[in-house]
Amino acid sequence: MSVNIALPKGRLADKTLELMKKAGILKKVEDAGRKLVFEDESGFVRYFLVKPWDVPVYVERGVADIGVAGKDIITENTPDVYELLDLKTGKCRMCVCAKNGYVDRPGATLRVATKFVNTAKGYYASMGRRIEIIKLNGSIELAPLMDMSDVIVDLVETGTTLKENDMRVVTIIAEISARLIANKASYRFKREEIDRITSELGALINENN
Repeated sequence: MSVNIALPKGRLADKTLELMKKAGILKKVEDAGRKLVFEDESGFVRYFLVKPWDVPVYVERGVADIGVAGKDIITENTPDVYELLDLKTGKCRMCVCAKNGYVDRPGATLRVATKFVNTAKGYYASMGRRIEIIKLNGSIELAPLMDMSDVIVDLVETGTTLKENDMRVVTIIAEISARLIANKASYRFKREEIDRITSELGALINENN
């Protein structure tokens, strides 16, 4: 049986496909161009490219048997899937960030700008902190600079954007990386095939780390 794989468009797909080729799961990696669906000449896997936030949706609904999604997206959306493997790529951190010189007032309601609404709510709820969520979809760093928020909750990779905007990391909430996830029904019916992919990727990752 062939395995359908949902991959996030962009660098993460490129890295995952290269891993799969090195592990012997794919015979070759095609140049994507505008094409969205690819079938490997081995017939063992078929993969398709979607927006990163949509990968868990395709997997949860069974359109894809397995997929690759960032831990940030999995945590934010809590899809009903199995998390099989840490691919140890796409590494970054989920952080609380603020302007340099910002001083928190613990008794005040904290204004938090983020697109990771559930992640932020969960983090501050664990602290018993009152917050006001300001949902944004891009340029999150702008919110505290324009005094629309006190802090932001966002992904930080190198920290360059923060430095260029006179901001800093206040707290690291979680370490983030790409994960291999599986549809629960697919894992029952295609367990041998999915376990083979997981095992071969895992062996290669351990060899390189």
